[in-house]
Amino acid sequence: MSELLRHLLFLPEAGSTLADRVDRIHFFVIITTFVVGTCIGLTGFVFLVRYRRRHAFTFTPRVVAPMWLEGLFICVPLSFFLLWGIIGFHDYVWAKTAPAGAMDVYVTGKQWMWKFAYPEGIGSVGELYVPTGRPVRLLLTARDVIHSFYVPAFRLKQDALPGRYTETWFEVKRPGRYQVLCAEYCGLDHSQMRAEVVALEPGEFEAWKARQKALPTPGPGEAPTVVSGADAPGPLAEVGRTVATRQGCFQCHTVDGTPHIGPTWLGLYLREEPLRSGERIRADVAYLTESMMDPAAKVVAGFNPVMPNFHGRLSAPEAAAIVEYIKTLRPERPVPPAAQEPTYVPAQR
Repeated sequence: MSELLRHLLFLPEAGSTLADRVDRIHFFVIITTFVVGTCIGLTGFVFLVRYRRRHAFTFTPRVVAPMWLEGLFICVPLSFFLLWGIIGFHDYVWAKTAPAGAMDVYVTGKQWMWKFAYPEGIGSVGELYVPTGRPVRLLLTARDVIHSFYVPAFRLKQDALPGRYTETWFEVKRPGRYQVLCAEYCGLDHSQMRAEVVALEPGEFEAWKARQKALPTPGPGEAPTVVSGADAPGPLAEVGRTVATRQGCFQCHTVDGTPHIGPTWLGLYLREEPLRSGERIRADVAYLTESMMDPAAKVVAGFNPVMPNFHGRLSAPEAAAIVEYIKTLRPERPVPPAAQEPTYVPAQR
């Protein structure tokens, strides 16, 4: 039934788990409105024929409807709107919360291309390689103007903004190539800003990563390294440490928990931080990036707003590398004797 409706509505294939949820509420709304609209139209036609004015001096009698009928005409349509809202809100929360174990990929939009960087230090331009059956979280930013990462087959669209990170996620159901477009007008060649999501079986994806890691350092005239300004390619966390040293971040921030001019980076990632405004904020990727680009926006309680603005001084890949380095600074905890390597278990749908 779903495939028939997709063909009738000229929708692309449902390539992700999100697409199934979007199509479900889409079909529910369309079918409900079509049925109700048809019933209203037929009822109006029957009333027009049966109760038409047959004589010149015929007057319509006054009709007083009982309260239960008035309530029925109000509550039934309202219940459908509320039901759509409940389903839509539930799916929205699900779509905005990446499952545990999701694979991170940094996405940079630039006139007029999409660049992808993985925490392992590998990257690609124009092709996003992902495994099937595993959630993939995209951390998006832009180098110049606003772009919008749009995958029609996934029913996925998320803006990429200069100077900050937005995020979204998806899980591909089957191997294949899926078109990526820019859905926000971004200049002369906006229509040419295309890419592809290349979904591979998990084993093939690991083999692809191994091949990318084995590639030599690009030379002059070849594809540039993922992180601009880095001394050498490598895992983003290592590149982030190099960038942080060069930018003087360790003059104010420590990595061993010692108090200093700025908050320590030890255990900072995903920590709840109290702000000077009295609010609390979670130190996720978006907050860490905003703190680099606009440090005065959300100042942590107990610290003075003395950090300089790094907007224009750090490229988007360099900021992503620093965030990856901060992620690795977790407090050491005793490991149970029987501890095993964690495995990803797909979330229940």
